Amino acid sequence: MRRWLALLVAATTSLVLIALLVPMALLIGAVAENGAMSRATAAAESVAVAVGTPDLALAVEQVPRPVTVFLPHETTLGAPAARSDAVRLAATGRSVTAAAPGGREVLVSAQSPDGTAVIRVFVPDAELTQGVRAAWLALLVLGLGLVVLGIVLADRLALAVTRPVDGLARVSHRLAGGDLSARAEPGGPPEVRSVAMALNHLAGRIGDLLAAERESVADLSHRLRTPLTGLRLEAESLRDPEEAGRVQARVDALERAVSAVITEARRRSAGRGPCDAAEVVRERVRFWSVLAEDQGRPVSVSLPDVPAPVAVGGEELAACVDALLGNVFAHTPEGTAMSVRLSPRPSGALLVVEDSGPGFDPGLLERGNSGRGSTGLGLDIARRTAESCGGTLAVTVPDGGGARVEVALTAPQRAPGFPGGHGSAGVSSP
Repeated sequence: MRRWLALLVAATTSLVLIALLVPMALLIGAVAENGAMSRATAAAESVAVAVGTPDLALAVEQVPRPVTVFLPHETTLGAPAARSDAVRLAATGRSVTAAAPGGREVLVSAQSPDGTAVIRVFVPDAELTQGVRAAWLALLVLGLGLVVLGIVLADRLALAVTRPVDGLARVSHRLAGGDLSARAEPGGPPEVRSVAMALNHLAGRIGDLLAAERESVADLSHRLRTPLTGLRLEAESLRDPEEAGRVQARVDALERAVSAVITEARRRSAGRGPCDAAEVVRERVRFWSVLAEDQGRPVSVSLPDVPAPVAVGGEELAACVDALLGNVFAHTPEGTAMSVRLSPRPSGALLVVEDSGPGFDPGLLERGNSGRGSTGLGLDIARRTAESCGGTLAVTVPDGGGARVEVALTAPQRAPGFPGGHGSAGVSSP
């Protein structure tokens, strides 16, 4: 906008200055020419007064410019000059001006006792345009200065409008990225201030709605867990072991589905601020290591010694790790080895969860599908977590069998000042 406003003002100012300065330049040229011709006419008239008197020669000498007096009977006095057609016309008693080589000539007729004399004063072109070029140059400099001044003032005025608009754009991008604390500072014209206040009101309203959603999710979690616990107790009280196992499996599936729905709702309502991936993964692995020890699962953990900031909220990343580790425990036999690795990268961090179970079904990558492989419902949660920060999810089969899930997380645009390194790399627990 600043550039367009500057171009508009430059074009408008240029048109106005052209309309004013061009006629003024022509007027200056005409005034200079008229002045030179007037001085030459005055000089010729001063000589014409002395025609027919003994002082004619003295009068010619006193004029500071070339003067020629054409006397009757084809005689001349003063500077030599040819008797042109204009001179012969002036000899009839008419005072005229005519063009001559290198300038103009002023011809004034005067009566003498012997007849009509013609006084010729030559005006060179240099005198006709004396001072014109300097005046034109001054007008050109003045016009350019006015154009530059107009552009500078237009840029300042445009900046007063575009700077608040740019601030609104930055705040809207921060809000879109999940930073609900972003607020616009009202400034600029009244219309822009009104937009800034409306955007701030919208941001506050979004925060209120997300807070209400979090409360609803907490209430939903409480209400759904209670009947699921009752169903599990009812399944355990069945006398037929086969029927009890079948009902128990259905209850487990329902519980996983409910957990996924609640986790997804929490992920949407959670903040999108960056977090230290190393700290979050370390804490979640520590939580699951108790169950791994009970089931006799060897767990290999490799975490960096330094913080690994990623553009994902801590709660969101914790839900992703829980989903991936939960899948391993749910879909692989007890005693199956697993590993968790987090590798910092210039673009963020790479989280790898690998197990030596029976493998996975490629259809699990589609939302809503589940199966009996080593991964399951958590893949969709992990994929959404990665994509929320611009990362990717990849599921592969290692050479020795099993499943490997790689979650690439991107770094925040402005990494916060995380504290010093935590933990150690290459830690193994039985």
